[in-house]
Amino acid sequence: MAELKTLPLDKVLVPARLRDVEEDHAFMIGQSITRVGLLNPITVRATPRAERPWTLVAGAHRLRGSELIGLKEIDAIVVKADKLDGELVEIEENIYRNELSALDRAIFVRRYRELWEEKHGKIERGNPQLSNSVNLTELAEDSAQGHFFKRVSERLGLSRSAIERAQFVGQKLTPELRRTLRGTPIADNQSRLIKLAGMEPERQKKIAIAFAEQPDLDRALDLTDPHAKAKASQTAQDELLARLKSTWARTDEKTRAAFLQFVAAAKKPRDKLPTLTELLKATADDAGASEPDPRQVTIFDLQGGDRP
Repeated sequence: MAELKTLPLDKVLVPARLRDVEEDHAFMIGQSITRVGLLNPITVRATPRAERPWTLVAGAHRLRGSELIGLKEIDAIVVKADKLDGELVEIEENIYRNELSALDRAIFVRRYRELWEEKHGKIERGNPQLSNSVNLTELAEDSAQGHFFKRVSERLGLSRSAIERAQFVGQKLTPELRRTLRGTPIADNQSRLIKLAGMEPERQKKIAIAFAEQPDLDRALDLTDPHAKAKASQTAQDELLARLKSTWARTDEKTRAAFLQFVAAAKKPRDKLPTLTELLKATADDAGASEPDPRQVTIFDLQGGDRP
């Protein structure tokens, strides 16, 4: 049963947390405490054998805010909980009370599942030998999977699909990329987080390095795209092909014949490609003229289209 106590601030241990205390937020809470007092006590658990007799479960910003305004004591609700229960309560309170980014929510949900499995056993999907077992067991409330989703939905206020998306991001996004993206606009862009989480871990590490140097995700994606050079080359070739087709459509029969002759000659082994003079001469021979007239011949300029 929970009990309300007033505890010395220096007797409360703040353990390592998934979410660091934001000093600006703590300062604002401290100012609020100065005006109206502490409306919501912090939550602690008894740890008589630890460094301090009380360990914080929830309320790090309220605790820090009280320190910033010079308080020596703070109201606390003491709960009977072990370390796992304490961290579960911390996650529940953070997700329920605070507006988290999509990235922070993913980290909390993933850690919540890890703690749940540590306490209640591995969450297994249905019997793979039964075609419909996955759907049936996951939806059944008496299954481990069903219990987990029901608990998370009730305690964290998230739908099943939101939980699944958060788990995917929390599990697949590498620690390096999580640290780099935290606090940036990308951290609250769930669609981009899902896309990043689906990439190979090695590429995610490279993206983290590139993004840290210059916070531009599109640039980081381009720099780490293993197919970028091939794509750029293909784009250039596509443009050249389009110009070839456009030029061909505007040429007459004699010019086409000359060009086809040029192509055929180019296929034969030779030291170098035909010169412009050779090409004009071949066109003139086909037309029965003694001297080629450049004004009568259309040639290909792959860089700028046709020219007379």
